[in-house]
Amino acid sequence: MEILINYQDSLPVISDKGVDNMSKRLLPLAAMEKILKNVGAHRVSDKAKVALKNVMEDIAEEIGADAVKFAMHAGRKTVKAGDIRLAAKR
Repeated sequence: MEILINYQDSLPVISDKGVDNMSKRLLPLAAMEKILKNVGAHRVSDKAKVALKNVMEDIAEEIGADAVKFAMHAGRKTVKAGDIRLAAKR
């Protein structure tokens, strides 16, 4: 069974039906620019911001899905920081 999390009205709703495309992408482009500038970029193109955003969201989604599986395996409904750290190591 695949579990997807859908965010509606800022409250997570677990659903096995899928995730609405509008709520699937969460990271703002301004944060991508700030990250790139913090590591030394003087200027950041819009395409670079979008590319970083997409990559980071894909990675975060994979980590989140693994963390949910770890929590469920441990008999919990709550995803804990340790689940995230463990998932990120994979």
